[in-house]
This record gives sequence, C-alpha cells and structure tokens, in this order.
Amino acid sequence: MNQAVAVGADAGHPGSLEVRSLSVRFGGVVALDGVTLDVAAGRIVGIIGPNGAGKTTLFNVVCGLVNPTAGEVAYNGRRINGIRPHELNRMGISRTLQGLGLWRALTVIENVMVGARRGSSPGFASAILGLPRSDRYEKALKAEVMEQLRELGIEDCANRYPVTLPYGVQKWVALARALISRPALLLLDEPASGLSLNEQKQLIALLRSLRDRMSIALVEHRLDLVMTVCEHVHVLDFGRLIASGSPDAVQHNKAVTDAYLGTELTDEGAAHQAKTD
Repeated sequence: MNQAVAVGADAGHPGSLEVRSLSVRFGGVVALDGVTLDVAAGRIVGIIGPNGAGKTTLFNVVCGLVNPTAGEVAYNGRRINGIRPHELNRMGISRTLQGLGLWRALTVIENVMVGARRGSSPGFASAILGLPRSDRYEKALKAEVMEQLRELGIEDCANRYPVTLPYGVQKWVALARALISRPALLLLDEPASGLSLNEQKQLIALLRSLRDRMSIALVEHRLDLVMTVCEHVHVLDFGRLIASGSPDAVQHNKAVTDAYLGTELTDEGAAHQAKTD
C-alpha cells in the first residue's frame, strides 16, 4: 500500500473516494483523459455518459483491474494506486459487475457467503480440518447471509441455484454478495439493467435506505433512476469529465445535453419521480 495522502474536503471520512487527474490509455485509445471527481462520504453519486465514455474503466481503475497512465485515486484520504483487487474486501470497498458474476455450481447462500469480509475468517487450515472455530464461523456467517437475503426479500431462494431464478432475482443475489461485507463504499455497475419497473422502484428504496450506512457510486444508463436517487452526478464523454453537479444542474447543462442527455430526460425523470414518491 502506498503512503497516505490527504486529498479533498472529505479525506479521512469513511467511504470517501477522490479521483485526481486520472488518465488511461490503451495504445492509441484514450479511455480516460484527466478525470477529477469525488464521491463524498455518505452520499449517493451517479456516473453517467454514453457507451464508451469511460465509466466502467473508471471503476476498473479504482478496483485495481486497470493501471492508470497518470493521476491518483484516494480512498478515505489514502492513495490506493496499484491496489490489488483481492485487497478491496478488507478495505471496505465492494462492487457489483455489469454481468452477474454468480457461480452456477453454488447455491444462492453459498454465492453470497463468498462476499463476506475475509479478515473475520478462521482460515483455510481451520476449515479443511473441520475445527470447531471454523464450524462456528460458518454457522454465524450463514445466519448473517440469511438476514441479508431477508432484507432484500429473497430468503426463500437461499438453497436454489442462481440459474433457476429470474434475472431480476439474480441481480438481487449479486447485490447481496456485495452488501454482505458491510462495505463503506459500494460501487454499482448498471444495477438497474434488466429490472422491471417495480424492481427499479425497489432498488431506489433500497439505495436510499443504504445511504446512512455507506457511500454509493453507481454507473447507470437508466437516467430517470439516476436523477431520482442520486444527490450528485458526474458526466463523462469520450473519457473526459464534462459536467458535475446536482441532478437538476446536470439536466440543464448545455454541454451535457449536446453530448448525451437530449431534452427528454427532464420529462422522463419527472414522470419516474412521480411514480416512485
């Protein structure tokens, strides 16, 4: 881990993320170009933009899957450039993927157990030897997972295999796996994709309920959902940050309108807000 650096107004607060002058190049392709943005502690922040804008690349840099060409990423005031993906869990960072990433051969409860904080595990040797400490840990973890599934309303699916479940339920399983580690920062990559309107309403209610427990950054193409649930929105276009601000300010930003949103967003978002309030 690199030496800590204090960056931004929320440096040191649990769940804060700061990105400074971040650039990523794949050969001659510029995926991110000097992007600077924040996810303040305890806030729900949207990251939007057209396909190819660099949104998922940004998440991949934060999670250590892509090395930046230039710039810094700081989490809770500590520079985390070069973090290894397996370190995210113990640091309190959790992420969902565009794809579900569920294991077909594991039941729902087993899939979610995989996401638990590794620091509390009794270790491989204890598990392989069947020691009492390992048994107690597994029993306690299963109870915790069941409580998480219950919170999402899918406890009845605990012993089923994901492939036997509707897509919307599989999305909840993936979210449960991310939440079971009790993250301080939750990164959601297109959480509403494939969800019905009713499931989207449930997602909005869930995100609002999680706000007191963690910071949330979400990449999402459902702009009505973003404008309804997010308190701050960052807009990327061709790898560059073209706007940041409140949902209302972003909706009426001409650069954003020209690049992406169009004029329908205000009406669509207002309609969705009316349905979800």
